[in-house]
Amino acid sequence: MSEPNSKAALKEYIKRKLGAPVLEINVDDDQFDDRIDEALQYFREFHYDGSIKTFLKHQITQDEIDSFKTNETHNAATTGTHAISGQTYGEGQNYITLPEHVLSVINIFPFNSGQTSSMFDIQYQLRLNDLYDLTSTSVLYYSQVQSHLSLLNDILVGQIPIRYNMHSNRLYMDYSASKLSAGEYIIIECYRKLDPTDMTDIYNDMWLKKYSTALVKYQWGENLSKFQGVELPGGITLDGAQMKTEAQEEITRLEEESRLNFEMPVMDMMG
Repeated sequence: MSEPNSKAALKEYIKRKLGAPVLEINVDDDQFDDRIDEALQYFREFHYDGSIKTFLKHQITQDEIDSFKTNETHNAATTGTHAISGQTYGEGQNYITLPEHVLSVINIFPFNSGQTSSMFDIQYQLRLNDLYDLTSTSVLYYSQVQSHLSLLNDILVGQIPIRYNMHSNRLYMDYSASKLSAGEYIIIECYRKLDPTDMTDIYNDMWLKKYSTALVKYQWGENLSKFQGVELPGGITLDGAQMKTEAQEEITRLEEESRLNFEMPVMDMMG
């Protein structure tokens, strides 16, 4: 049994699935690559096995803090008739740029050593009262206190509001730049796409193999439909339209199967 572990191996698997070498698959190599790339893109965006939750750490730099304090200027539209025209608008450049494989961002956790906290800080005072004697303090209780402190902090201070779109790769943090310090780390909870050149087992996913085959089959039917009605030697007539119809039904069924059975819940992917 063939187990594809690369794009080239998957391509040969699809050819055999569609009838090669008994039949000649009238699909160009570039068309093969395009259809497999489309299948991989769909797989990584709408199938839970195509992405993974991860945590990225990033150290804030002074240049980023300075950029947070600047604005990007946008000019109002000048077409049509307006009572007042030529307005300008500023949009804060309070963002950091993430790697292209990041699919969605869920949350941001500030992370520092705590050395800047004063003795009047609420967490310091509560810890001081709890940990005056380590020999009589339950670790389990201390863990519960930490959870309550975290919840209290979210209520009184609030989480850092974030905005992210994977096509811009910009993670906006609607946070005062004065509260950031150069050298401080932030932990980014996010989903990232799996890289098939690294995680080669992706090419052997059962759903992906079926979906890639259906896309190539549709491409084959599209190519043959250009010669609809042409009779080949031996009285064989090409029927690209029928092949396209069958392939489209398979594509629709597989996409429905993916969205219903394998797609991550939308709220789990959002911050």
